[in-house]
Amino acid sequence: MMRIAIGQFTHVTEETMTFGRQLGITSCQLNWPALPGTAQWEYEDLLALRLECEKYGMKLEALENTPFDWYLKPMLGMDGRDEQIEHYKNTIRNMGKAGIPILGYHFMPNSVWRTPNEPGRGGASVSAFDMSLTKPFQPKADAATVADPDITVQRLMDEGPNRFISEDEMWSNYEYFIKAIIPTAEEAGVRLALHPDDPPVPELGGIGRLFYKFENFKKAMEIADSEAWGLDLCLGCCSEMAGGAQNVKQMIEYFGPRGKIFYVHFRDVQGTVPKFQECFLGEGNYNPAEVMLLLKRNGFTGFMSTDHVPLIVNDSPWQHRSRSHAIGYMQGLMQMTELADSGASR
Repeated sequence: MMRIAIGQFTHVTEETMTFGRQLGITSCQLNWPALPGTAQWEYEDLLALRLECEKYGMKLEALENTPFDWYLKPMLGMDGRDEQIEHYKNTIRNMGKAGIPILGYHFMPNSVWRTPNEPGRGGASVSAFDMSLTKPFQPKADAATVADPDITVQRLMDEGPNRFISEDEMWSNYEYFIKAIIPTAEEAGVRLALHPDDPPVPELGGIGRLFYKFENFKKAMEIADSEAWGLDLCLGCCSEMAGGAQNVKQMIEYFGPRGKIFYVHFRDVQGTVPKFQECFLGEGNYNPAEVMLLLKRNGFTGFMSTDHVPLIVNDSPWQHRSRSHAIGYMQGLMQMTELADSGASR
């Protein structure tokens, strides 16, 4: 059954777990979990994390994002990628052994991009992107080089690469990476959930992007050709893409019946690339009630989380108030889907 999880936090705390339980939630997903390790996560730490969640009556549904630098070399096709891939495979094996069923990942070497926040409803501060405020890529001799063994995501963000990295090159890198790790995921019983690019544009900062349009997700699915391959379907990223609400519908109707939506980030934006800003549920590009029904009627049975939320007055660093609004909205929509389908069956 579809369900809601609390997510977007790194540490399991009594306060966070109690918050979730008081809202009626029994699932959680950690993003960049604060675990020991410089190249991979170990079995003992992963098992302890899962058991700590269960102590509070929470099922640990997924982990999202290892440190980006742990697989930066495969993303860029650099020397040393095979070593990083072996560590990544060890993380997958250890997750399977520890009973954690999903690993979320992305394929954006220079990470998520945003321009300055914009005012949203009632003066709430919301994340935004405006392509016109980004600088066109100009290669520099002293910029970060893809041959530099000490390259980091932060250096790519700050300096850019010293040459343009094409979409075709990124496809070659993705195919090498996913074909290397998919057999391990199948053996370990771990599913790999791909997050769309954010923002969904063909290139940023001199690096080609892959997952900015519907057809490219189909291509990635065909390359992997595995039950272990699927999506972290970020509705906000899909809504940001050209087509907005129509693109959200297309993604759900194609990948849902194929069992390829492993979990969902339930958020929305106003506008599409090249300019958009995030917003409260119900005031964005798509109709949240229609999308919740689409998910259910297209076979989605996983969990969904709030992902990003607007920053509202007197909120906490984790944005408890704003997340409570989004979670309550989603819970109401889930009840609506049950009522709608029971009525339809009569």
